[in-house]
Amino acid sequence: MKPVLIAPKAKKKPARAPERKAISPFELGSAGTVGSPNHRLAPSVGASLDTAPLRMDQKTFGRMKRGKTKPEARIDLHGMRLSEAHGALNAFIHTSHARGRRLVLVITGKGRVTNDDGPIPVRAGVLRHQVPDWLSRPPLGALVLQVSEAHQRHGGGGAYYVYLRRT
Repeated sequence: MKPVLIAPKAKKKPARAPERKAISPFELGSAGTVGSPNHRLAPSVGASLDTAPLRMDQKTFGRMKRGKTKPEARIDLHGMRLSEAHGALNAFIHTSHARGRRLVLVITGKGRVTNDDGPIPVRAGVLRHQVPDWLSRPPLGALVLQVSEAHQRHGGGGAYYVYLRRT
């Protein structure tokens, strides 16, 4: 039997560690990055209503937004469940339209802030987010000309002006 000669393995040069950037000094109170650019948050209700096309007279809309026009009727949906509020809103808009009213006020409230951090996040103000959707869909969509967030004197972010079509 012949002895087997094994050639020694060539030693690799140690890999050079990548150069690291020097960490800039940090001071308490220094400005950090604001927000995360990768998150696409849903627009607020007011922002989405502001981007809706204007379907009514601009002068009347301006007076309404400044709180100069007084609503002819109002409904307060505070404390109602979604099913109760939907029925009450339908009846209110239909009767207001039948009586020839043009500007009505729908008060939803701003919503309760809860500390329920469950697995599914829930927006505060369920009615406040749902009412504009109800007003844009059938059967109310045919009666409503414009929906806008109310002026501060009429409830601000917790209420909506609903401008109805002519009968």
